[in-house]
Amino acid sequence: MSSTTVSLEIADPYAQALMSLAQDQNLEDRFGEDAQGVLSLLAESAELRKFLENPLMSEATKKGVLEQVSGDLNPLFANFLKLLVDKGRVGFLMPILKRYQELLRQLRKTVLAEVTAAVELSDAQKEQIRQKVAKMTEAQQVDLEVTLDPELLGGVIIKVGSQVVDASLRGQLRRLSMQLNAAT
Repeated sequence: MSSTTVSLEIADPYAQALMSLAQDQNLEDRFGEDAQGVLSLLAESAELRKFLENPLMSEATKKGVLEQVSGDLNPLFANFLKLLVDKGRVGFLMPILKRYQELLRQLRKTVLAEVTAAVELSDAQKEQIRQKVAKMTEAQQVDLEVTLDPELLGGVIIKVGSQVVDASLRGQLRRLSMQLNAAT
């Protein structure tokens, strides 16, 4: 079994439990915001990720660090993070929170569009992408996850589920090259 499969098998029940708690308290969106905040923090800080994943660190120390970083979080969400420490599952925090966000998107009939761009996108460009993806998928809402890749030269690559729309300059040049090669 791959580590991704194991990670998903562990993450899913915890994400489902977090969703159940959120629905009981009518806090689905708030927990989604909190999850995004923690995921951003973990993405920015490799040190924090390694610290939380380190089995040699005591549970009390991990909980203390989580208390420091969870000041703006909903208290129930912060307690969930501490529960993960108690259960020895804090090393799966990122997959759990990502899975929670997937569940929230399903609940809200929202799709995730993973956009790779050569340069930072303006708000107008992001909105244009949201509208095109919403039309393409018939989703009520579209969340964008934008990453930068200067090797694209220009344009964007949009991935929604298994669909990929390559509107990058590099992709256009590759298609042009294939057409020229096929013509000769």
